[in-house]
Amino acid sequence: MIKLGEMQELVIAKKVEFGVYLVSQDDVRGEDKILLPQKQVPEEAQAGDKITVFVYRDSSDRKIATTKRPKIVMGEIVYLKVAEMSRIGAFMNWGLEKDLFLPFKEQVGDIKLNGEYLVGLYIDKSDRLCATMNLFKVLRTDSPYKVNDMVKGTVFSLKRGLGAMVAVDGKYLGLIHEGEILKPMRPGDEVELRVSNVKEDGKLDLSLKDAPRLQIDKDGEKVLSILMKNKGQLKLNDESSPEAIYEALNMSKGSFKKAIGRLMKKGIIDITREGIRLAEKKAVFENKNQGPKAYQRSSERNNDRNNGRSRSNESRNSGYKGNDGRNSSYKSNDGRNSGLKSTDNKNGMSSNFKNNDGSRQSYSGKNKERNNTTIKRK
Repeated sequence: MIKLGEMQELVIAKKVEFGVYLVSQDDVRGEDKILLPQKQVPEEAQAGDKITVFVYRDSSDRKIATTKRPKIVMGEIVYLKVAEMSRIGAFMNWGLEKDLFLPFKEQVGDIKLNGEYLVGLYIDKSDRLCATMNLFKVLRTDSPYKVNDMVKGTVFSLKRGLGAMVAVDGKYLGLIHEGEILKPMRPGDEVELRVSNVKEDGKLDLSLKDAPRLQIDKDGEKVLSILMKNKGQLKLNDESSPEAIYEALNMSKGSFKKAIGRLMKKGIIDITREGIRLAEKKAVFENKNQGPKAYQRSSERNNDRNNGRSRSNESRNSGYKGNDGRNSSYKSNDGRNSGLKSTDNKNGMSSNFKNNDGSRQSYSGKNKERNNTTIKRK
């Protein structure tokens, strides 16, 4: 059977002066024959030879064959340019002598001359090939794909509450559910997809190729945001109940585990028995516009400064001792001079220490030693 709007292999049944007549291979009697004009007949073609052609209707509305493949065939969607506008519709250039008709009722939105629009091919009630922008009626649902197969498609419609409608390979109808759309999309976008489900009616449920990674990143950002609001700690980990996780983060336990696992591998968080917390280096510059290196350099400078002060204070204090021979300048646990006044009960004398800024106060014990030395000399 000869099919309108498709590329097909037919057999030369008869040669005439103006071309050859073709029939389908299963038409033994040659009842359904079609003309291939002489200018397209291959040289040395003979009766019985097979030839691949496209079948359409000419300007006289007669079925005719051509060896040229048009820009679109049945079951495909492509962008075609508007070549002419009329009161009954638009005519589009599809690579054949006769332009393809796009009726008004099959148009979506405003159509302009020389504009390019995504269309499919269908056969109207008068058995003529026409273009349509309503792609749901032309895409097929008999794809060969299985779950987890990787495919390519073109987004042709976005519907709120439903998702993005996709023409897979320009032939098959598929849907990216609204919850799976993790980045901006618009009609005409070419996308790489994974088949997540094949419905009973043959329609394909799809997800973006990088959807798992994008979802983990999105969930990870959510976890980090909550951590920041809770001073870098959250009493949830991979052993927490799904209910507790959903109540705190509004996400499933599986998504939570993937998100914190990815954050931990990046060194952003630590997972403990009590929950999760920002890793030490992250917690330090949580509220500072510094990176790890800047913070490290700052810490080293602070340590060097503190060590220098400590050595300086030790050298200054080493020459001042009380009567019991002990260093009278004590230090506090954090390594800084205490600057406090202590009392030696045994000798009944007081000793004043240096302040943190290094200014010296009176030292009564030393004055007593000087007085005693003067009396002995006399």
